[in-house]
This record gives sequence, C-alpha cells and structure tokens, in this order.
Amino acid sequence: MRIRATLAAVTGALALSAVVVPAAQADTSGKAESLAAVQALHQAASARTTFTGETADADEPYPLAVTFSSVKINSGKPIVAGTTNKVTVPVTYKVTHPEDLDLNADEVWMDVFIYRGAFDDPSARTLVGDNWPTCSTVTTTVASCKGTIDILPGEELANADATTWKAAGYVIDWNDQDPFAEDIDITKVGYAEQDALATTKLQRYSKLTVNASPEPVKKGATITVTGKLSRANWDDNQYHGYAGQSVKLQYRKKGSTTYTTLKTVTTSSTGTLKSTVKASADGYFRYSFAGTSTTPAVTTAGDYVDVR
Repeated sequence: MRIRATLAAVTGALALSAVVVPAAQADTSGKAESLAAVQALHQAASARTTFTGETADADEPYPLAVTFSSVKINSGKPIVAGTTNKVTVPVTYKVTHPEDLDLNADEVWMDVFIYRGAFDDPSARTLVGDNWPTCSTVTTTVASCKGTIDILPGEELANADATTWKAAGYVIDWNDQDPFAEDIDITKVGYAEQDALATTKLQRYSKLTVNASPEPVKKGATITVTGKLSRANWDDNQYHGYAGQSVKLQYRKKGSTTYTTLKTVTTSSTGTLKSTVKASADGYFRYSFAGTSTTPAVTTAGDYVDVR
C-alpha cells in the first residue's frame, strides 16, 4: 500500500482522525498513510510563522532538528514513463539529525517525495516510493540515505504531469506511540519538513521509426525515407503521433562511423515523416529527434540501403 497521486486532504489545526486508520485496514509500516500524516502535521506546525520549541503550542508537534541535503532524483536525469510499465528511479540524499534520532527505527517515518503544485496545498500531486528508504551512518549526526520514486503511469499520470516537479522531505518521530491509535499525544510527536530540495522533470516516453526504400536501389534513383514520431499519452494510455516536430534525416556511408544530417523534416499532424534523397552509395539512413521539455530525445537505428 502507498499513497497514490494526491496528498490526503486534512483540515483543522490537527485532524488526527485523518492520520490514523483502523488497525485492520492499516499498512503497519505506515507508508501508505505517511503523506496524510505529513499534511496534518504540516498544518499544525505551520500555524505559527516560526516553528520552534519555544513557539510550539500545547496541541502541536515539537520540531526535530533535521535537515536534508545533496538530494538527487534519478541521478539528475529526467524521469521518463511510458503508458503501462512501472517506472522506478533512485533517490539519494543526506540527512543531518540529532545523535539520539535513529532514522531506521520503526517509530521514525522519513522520506523524500516529489510533488507538483503548491507545497501547502493538500491537493498537490505527489509521487512517492513503494518502500521506506534505507540509511547508513556517515557520522553520529549525518546519514546517507537511498530510496525510490515508483510510478504506475496507467494509474497515476495525466499529460499535464509532464513538467517540472519539486522534491520535499519529512521526518516524523512517533516516540513509541502507535500512529494508528486514536489517543496520540501530539506534543510527543517530533516533526521536521523541508521543501525545495531539488527538481526533476517528468517526460512522456517517445518512439521513432524509419524505413528507407526501395532496397536495393540504382545509383541516382530516388530513395524515400518514411517514419513516425509518437509519444505516450497518459490521458488514455496509448501512443499518439507527435505533430509539428523537427526531426533530422541523417546518413552514414558504409564503412564510416559518422552520421551527417541531410535535412530537417517536420512531422505531420499524425506524427509521420517522409523525405526523399538521391541514392549515391551504400549506407544507412536514420531519423533523430532532439526532444522537448516534455518528451525525451530519440534516434532510430540505421536502415541500410544497398545502392547498385
């Protein structure tokens, strides 16, 4: 179990009933309920402009002296998702914490997730990992942590999600209390959050085809090179042609290792490509798309043409 797509909406200074769930239904690891708890604790803690031990009210969690640093989502590369296959990317970071806080303890919930929208908005889009991260000790107050972001495109993505996402981190220390109980003493719950840790792009997987014909062909005759550029559509979980995009037609002579660009072709309203060249020598033709902010670059393999 885990939170999918959106933060749970939690209202009031602290709606504990939205944080806890019946034990029979609960994921006892807390992973599925973690972001609901984060939103509730965030609202409680942010009731004051400055959240410190001196300013915290009796009905608020106490602040943990925890900070996140060196956060990397997918090693700094965009996250690319198709229409069906689950996508899992690594998340790495460091956490500076008090000596007496064990980040690997069952009573401590800690994670880094990505979101789209406003950090304070309970309806913000979020993507998280299926499992809790693991941390190794660097020093008594610094840990190196590894987690994941796990995405099921067919269940939790829409085309509007192909944009830049932000990363945020949180730590909840339940201090030997049962997070699924109805009588939690909120003043004994430690909480820390940190926003704007990193950014990552989410992109729609692209496909590109090429076919050069006829094969074989006489020298000086016309070669027609066709193809199609398509990309994942997360609104209907299909692939559709990517219209109006510039794609390079490239050629590599047999025996060479270098492709040269012959011309730039624009995809049709259905994503198709068509271009003609004169046959000069045996070689390989390919199409190459440089990509856009929402769609990754893609290049076909070379299609060989025998010129006689």
